[in-house]
Amino acid sequence: MEWQDLFAALALVLVLEGVLPFLNPRRYRATMQTMAQLPDRALRLIGLGSMLAGILMLYLVRI
Repeated sequence: MEWQDLFAALALVLVLEGVLPFLNPRRYRATMQTMAQLPDRALRLIGLGSMLAGILMLYLVRI
């Protein structure tokens, strides 16, 4: 992997992370407040699911 690919991936993450607060800030804020109330285990499972989905998508794109 080249540095250019890594920075392109990070740039896409920033774009995707910014879409929801831009489109619907009130709902985004409510969602973040709800997530802040979740136990650590639930947040870890959400993070794990997100990472696994990302790895699967990357694998499917790169084959």
